[in-house]
Amino acid sequence: MDNELIISAAADEVQIALLEDKQLVELHKEKKSSHFAVGDVVLGKVRKIMPGLNAAFIDINDEKDGFMHYLDLGTSYRSFEKYLRLAMNGDAGVRTLKDFNIEPTLEKNGNFSNVLKVGQYLLTQIEKEPISTKGPKLSGDVSFAGRYLVLVPFSNKISISQKIKKNEERNRLRRLIQSIRPENFGLIVRTVAEGKSVAELDGDLRMLMDKWDKMTQKLKRVNTPQVVASELGTTSALLRDVLTDDFNTIYCDNEDVCAELRDYLQTIAPDKVDIVKHYKLATPIFEQFGVQREIRRAFGKIVTIRSGIYLYIEHTEAMHVIDVNSGNHIKAGTGQEDTALQVNIESAKEIARQLRLRDMGGIVIIDFVDMAKAENRRELFDVMTAEMKRDKARHTILPLSKFGLMQITRQRVRPAIEVDVQEKCPFCDGTGTIKSSLTVVDEIESNIRYLNVSQGERCITIATHPYIQAYLTQGFKSLRRQWQRKYKMRLKIKPMESYNLLEFKFLNKSGEEISM
Repeated sequence: MDNELIISAAADEVQIALLEDKQLVELHKEKKSSHFAVGDVVLGKVRKIMPGLNAAFIDINDEKDGFMHYLDLGTSYRSFEKYLRLAMNGDAGVRTLKDFNIEPTLEKNGNFSNVLKVGQYLLTQIEKEPISTKGPKLSGDVSFAGRYLVLVPFSNKISISQKIKKNEERNRLRRLIQSIRPENFGLIVRTVAEGKSVAELDGDLRMLMDKWDKMTQKLKRVNTPQVVASELGTTSALLRDVLTDDFNTIYCDNEDVCAELRDYLQTIAPDKVDIVKHYKLATPIFEQFGVQREIRRAFGKIVTIRSGIYLYIEHTEAMHVIDVNSGNHIKAGTGQEDTALQVNIESAKEIARQLRLRDMGGIVIIDFVDMAKAENRRELFDVMTAEMKRDKARHTILPLSKFGLMQITRQRVRPAIEVDVQEKCPFCDGTGTIKSSLTVVDEIESNIRYLNVSQGERCITIATHPYIQAYLTQGFKSLRRQWQRKYKMRLKIKPMESYNLLEFKFLNKSGEEISM
């Protein structure tokens, strides 16, 4: 598979498009004004405890307080509490945890009010971005994700990704990790670590330990809620998670972001540094690579598939609802059941892409075209399961219900991406009514009078829609001739097919637009 990353970096926002075989499958947006990102470690302060919910609101120095349930504190909370106290007091011994005595695990059936009190500091990690009216969701289980490993403090456990299937490889990785694992730190081996050498794994671990060390040093200098360990920017984090041997090019229109990417690639995949290309053409990068066209086609309530099938996608407060319509998809020689299966299979492939592209999370209900045969329903379920394997977000797919509905739950860590593909009507400006032709003609003549009398123009070209051009030039006593005699000037009417119906501009004899 041919993968490309297209990055458009503006002053206030970075947009990242992931293309698989030239098809847009993921779109990420990062506001540079954001205070934090998913994965950031924040020193928080308990603002309010809610006994009825067994939860608390945490001040993280943002416009919305973070929310944390008691179960989100994590079983290692007591060790984190002890570590935080020592780190804020400047104890250098917690930089490695070599001689740290791990505290007993937190009871699962406890109460928030018995563990924390208002005004108390605690170490938290952003688990989900603010969504709608909700603030960010926080976790007390702080961990650090690298390219190959995830560092888990106050644990001595080694976990291997379930996607690594071969027992000999799992055993090899376990032996390697056991030989380099620091004391009182657990490690999770990610899928991309398969086949990697001990040197590559050790290099990733050193980078994670350095991050822990820097956070420990920073904690002794802070006494207000703030970010103490930042996750990578969206661009680098995405690159860390999706970079494979299939990647052949990364295009970016900003030299600073290119330098950042090259520096990061130098640490995780030095052989891939040269795939970063600085895009310098005048045409916007998303236009050049067809991303903008894909966005216009793929977003919106109605998504049309090339075969004539279309999806109707609706977002409610509680869930996303997708309705599959066969449209004009008709294949000669097939019965209704076979046609329904073909429509549903094509729709399933597009729906799997849409979930990734829009980053839709929570509950998704899909109303497929009804099918009578059980084997066809099973085949559709298998196709959807296979297509969703490319999706890195955690998800669960249920088989079709007796009503023909498929239910999917998908991990939600940030708001679903919404792109406004509707444009304001150029004729009515969103009002539902347009100017009368007489009003437009009067406006044109008024501007001619102004340019002739006040500006002294003697030769003017009016660029306008062909419909208006024909109206002004038709007949021997056309309006153009009348205006020429009336204002003793030369007038040209230039038809412009790209103009809106009621759009017009004035050009001087040099062909330059006259500002009105």
